[in-house]
Amino acid sequence: MAFDYKKEYKDFYQPKNKPEIITIPKMKFIAVNGKGDPNDANGEYSKSITLLYGVAYTLKMSYKTDYKIEGFFQYVVPPLEGFWWIEGLKGMDYRRKDDFSFISLIRVPDFISKDNVDWAITQVSQKKNMDYSNVYYMTYDEGLVVQCMHIGPYDDEPRTVNEMTKFVYDNGYEHDFSSRHHHEIYIGDPRKASPEKLKTIIRHPIKK
Repeated sequence: MAFDYKKEYKDFYQPKNKPEIITIPKMKFIAVNGKGDPNDANGEYSKSITLLYGVAYTLKMSYKTDYKIEGFFQYVVPPLEGFWWIEGLKGMDYRRKDDFSFISLIRVPDFISKDNVDWAITQVSQKKNMDYSNVYYMTYDEGLVVQCMHIGPYDDEPRTVNEMTKFVYDNGYEHDFSSRHHHEIYIGDPRKASPEKLKTIIRHPIKK
């Protein structure tokens, strides 16, 4: 059976719909940077998702090719994630979607290296006759955060964020957006789920 990160790391991918404080360890990702309204069907965000999944599934299915990745085991592609921010602003302003900057990302197993990602980019670019070079390999040590499962439409996220903020200050912490960002992890497929049933993990960086 393929290794499923959502099931094996429930603390990271199945939190409760109440705020909690947790430390996230260093992980490996493939990522794409961009700007603009995520609801724009022809915008940079939509294109970033296409690029990410192309590389993610090329890596996942590499065992069926002549290219062998050391330490490889079969796995389920982890959920799509996103870091979001507005230049010059600490936190988020959901009304200013055109001003959003983002990093779209998908976690990859620890056995995946930059060389493996570079191979996958070349492979999928040739197969799809499309430029995937905006995808890059990154590691990220997220550290101390407050997180909560938000259930419902994305535009209702401020309600959950307000609960998280109150929880942070009630427990002697404060936000730490100096070098980290608003973080979302998308559980399930938003194309198939109705808006009121969407599940999004929200994480905010904090410090004592």
